Amino acid sequence: MNAAAPTLSIVMPVLDEAAGIVAALTALAPLRARGVEVIIADGGSKDGTPDIARALADHVITAPRGRALQMNTGAATAQGEVLLFLHADTQLPADADRLILDGLARTGCLWGRFDIRIEGGGPFGLISLTMNGRSRLTGIATGDQAMFVTRAAFEAAGGYPAIALMEDIAMSARLKRLGRPLCLRARVTTSPRRWRKHGVFRTVLLMWSLRLRYFFGADPGALAQAYGYRHAGN
Repeated sequence: MNAAAPTLSIVMPVLDEAAGIVAALTALAPLRARGVEVIIADGGSKDGTPDIARALADHVITAPRGRALQMNTGAATAQGEVLLFLHADTQLPADADRLILDGLARTGCLWGRFDIRIEGGGPFGLISLTMNGRSRLTGIATGDQAMFVTRAAFEAAGGYPAIALMEDIAMSARLKRLGRPLCLRARVTTSPRRWRKHGVFRTVLLMWSLRLRYFFGADPGALAQAYGYRHAGN
């Protein structure tokens, strides 16, 4: 990475991602070459993920397990003035750094997200279209959309709430109080593994059900168990 302090830092929360972490970080190598900082926040992997990641990231840190806690810990380590939170199975467009920094500067927005494309075609095209449209209408972003935020806004929002599920929805609500998001039409590409593992339509119905229950005040810990997390947050 360049010697100058980075303007953009990418924080990637991981747990047992050894099978895909090399590909995920190799895709970020061009951004690192342009000065983007990459931080891996590991939640206690048992498969050697941190050891594999060290050669391909600027920092590999251990954090309390749970996506929100891992992202907050990564943010505390980051040096950039803009923070991007990226899932390990999501790939950014090649010029993501320029799109984010130019977009924030041009619009005055404090945070935002990308449109999403789920790999695989078929029903995934419709799911992607629905996710993007809903996000644009409501101003709520999901973690799959690679949320980004200025450090000042992240701190003003208090970081991600330490809940076991729906941390992205809750964070969007916090950030919306500071301003509308920048909705970039450039697409991140994410894996359909979650949908294929449990069935496409079953997963869609489950996710809508969980969102509705969260809206009506259900405990995120109970929702995480219903979602299939063995441990809170992952």
